[in-house]
Amino acid sequence: MRGKNGVGILVDSHLRESVVEVRRVNDRLMTIKLVVGECTLNVVSAYAPQVGLDEEIKRCFWEGLDDIVRSIPPSERLFIGGDFNGHIGSSAGGYTEVHGGFGFGERNGGGTLLLDFAKAFDLAIVNSSFPKREEHLVTYQSSVAKTQIDYLLLRRGDRRWCVDCKVILGETLATQHRLLVMDFGIMIRRKKRSIRGRSMIRWGALTKDKAQELEGKLSEMGSWRSSGDANTMWSTTTDCIRKAARDVLGLASGRAGSHKGD
Repeated sequence: MRGKNGVGILVDSHLRESVVEVRRVNDRLMTIKLVVGECTLNVVSAYAPQVGLDEEIKRCFWEGLDDIVRSIPPSERLFIGGDFNGHIGSSAGGYTEVHGGFGFGERNGGGTLLLDFAKAFDLAIVNSSFPKREEHLVTYQSSVAKTQIDYLLLRRGDRRWCVDCKVILGETLATQHRLLVMDFGIMIRRKKRSIRGRSMIRWGALTKDKAQELEGKLSEMGSWRSSGDANTMWSTTTDCIRKAARDVLGLASGRAGSHKGD
């Protein structure tokens, strides 16, 4: 038996190991959580009830979406994408905080519900934020109508990291829906190995006289007479060389560029 509704989320194979949670709330709502570097991302897939359905079904959907957003800590990134079956209109018209002023068509009740939801949670509707030609705004087109009913939302504080959002022409995922794409930059901090403050042998002070002094020091220490297997002999010899060099050449502290050690 074919189901009426359904939502899903596709994840690129290289991000598969980053997924830490998958939650299917119902046949209209689904979430996943990913940890990428130091960043935690929450992706919500939504499918709002059509205009003609029972008000109780609509209420359950919006309450479920409210609960999901409330459960996500403010420190984590949030992305919501879905078919909201509503028109937010071409202009902001009282919703300048969430509507970027570059929508499509005339606003209706479903669009107002989405705008109110976005305003309540301080979210931005991304595909209203960039000036585009009509064909890059229309997300649903049939033989009799073309509309904008699919939307991508994120926290307003993260809006600056979004560099573009538009419909990609020619990429048809369903009979009449079009692919809506957002370009978002995530900064991943890489840990750098630091050797600042580490004491380094002053090899630059090695002169002919110092070399003779170092040779005598090593002879006194008997480093060449170490016994055991090759690894033990190597370890003993290098320890002796370092100790003698410290005594003869001295130490310099601070950053040593690409020097890996003594």
